[in-house]
Amino acid sequence: MTVLEKLISRFNSKIFIYFLVAITAIYTLVFTFLHNLRSDGYILGDWLVNYQDGGFKRRGLSGSFFFILQDFTGIKLNILVYCFQFTIISLFFYYYFKLIQYKEATFLYLSLLLSSIGFVGLLNCVDYVGKKEFIVFFLFAFFVYLTDNNKLTRIREWGFCIALFVSTLFHEVTLFFLPYFLITLYLKSGKLEIARYLKYILAVFIPAVLLLLFGKEINEGQSLNILKERGVVFTRGIFFWDIDERQYILDHFNEYKLYILSLGISIFHIAFYLKYLAERKIISILLIGAFLFSLPLFYLAIDWGRWMYIHMMFIIILFGLLLKKTDSAYSSETIIINKKFYVTLLIIVFSLIYRVEMSGRGFTFEGLFYRICIAPLDLLNKML
Repeated sequence: MTVLEKLISRFNSKIFIYFLVAITAIYTLVFTFLHNLRSDGYILGDWLVNYQDGGFKRRGLSGSFFFILQDFTGIKLNILVYCFQFTIISLFFYYYFKLIQYKEATFLYLSLLLSSIGFVGLLNCVDYVGKKEFIVFFLFAFFVYLTDNNKLTRIREWGFCIALFVSTLFHEVTLFFLPYFLITLYLKSGKLEIARYLKYILAVFIPAVLLLLFGKEINEGQSLNILKERGVVFTRGIFFWDIDERQYILDHFNEYKLYILSLGISIFHIAFYLKYLAERKIISILLIGAFLFSLPLFYLAIDWGRWMYIHMMFIIILFGLLLKKTDSAYSSETIIINKKFYVTLLIIVFSLIYRVEMSGRGFTFEGLFYRICIAPLDLLNKML
C-alpha cells in the first residue's frame, strides 16, 4: 500500500461532515444576520409579509406574528425576525447532527453534502440563507430523527401536522415538498399507510386551497407604509415584485436552459448514490414522484436553482435515515481505492467547480473553488 493509499484509507468522512456542517451553520447564521441588519427586501422582507395590509394572503402569517411580538415587546422587527431565524436554523443543524451522529458516514454520502446544490450551495449562493424553507428543513430533520429512533408517537404526528399547516401559511413551498415526509414514513414502516398519510396531506392542502381561493396579493398597497411606521424601510425586494415570471423565464431562456445541465449532473449524482442502496428501485420511483410533484414551482416561479437546492437538502436528510447505525459518533466507512472511489472523487471535484444560482444563471464555473481561490485575487487586482 502506497503512502497516498494509506492517507486516503485513514480519511474520516464523518469528521469532515461535522466540520462542513459547523462551517455551513456559522456561515448561514452570520449572513442571515447581515441581511437583516441592512433590511434586505428579499430575505427580511419575505418574513414581514402580513395580513394587516389587505387581509388573508400567502406568506402573511409570519409578518402578523412578528407585528404582535413587536407590539408586546417593543423590540425592532429586524431583531425579532433574526431571533426566530436563528432558532429555526440552529434547530435544523442540531437535529441533522443528531440524525447522523450515530450513523456510519461514507465518502459517497459526504459527496451529497458537497454537491453544488447541497450544503455547499449555501456557501456558493448567499441568497439561499435566511429564507423560510429553513422552517421545513427543521421540521423534516426533526421528523426524520424521531422516525429513525422510533420516537414518532401519535401525539407528535399530530403536532407535525399542525406545524405543517402553520408552515404552509408561512410559505406555500411547504406543500410542494410534502412527499418527502410520506417517503420517510414508507421507508421506515415498509408498507403503504394511506390513512396515516391523509392527515399530512390535508394539513398542507387545506391552507393551500384557502390561499388559492381567498388569498390577497402580497402587497395590497399599504405594506411599505405599515412597515415604515414600524421602523423598517425597504427599497427593493418582494414588496416591489411585479413581473410576469413565466415571461421572464422565456426572455432569459438562454440562461435558464443551463439548469437542465445542472439538473442532469445532480440526477447522475443521486443515481450513482442509489446504485449502492439495497432498495434503489423503489427509492428511485419515490424520488421521481417527489420531483414531479414539485414541477408547478418551476412553472410558477423563477427560482429554479432554489427549488433544486431544496430538493437536494431534503434528499441529504432522507438518506441520513438510510445510513448504517453504529455505536460511535465518529464511525466512518473505510475508503477503498476502486472505481466507486474515483467516480465519487470526480463528482466532488466537479461539484466544487460549478455553481447554480437561485434564478437566472443555471450553470457557471464560479463554484466554491472560484470563490475561495480566484475571486479574492480578482478583487485584489481591482483594488490595486
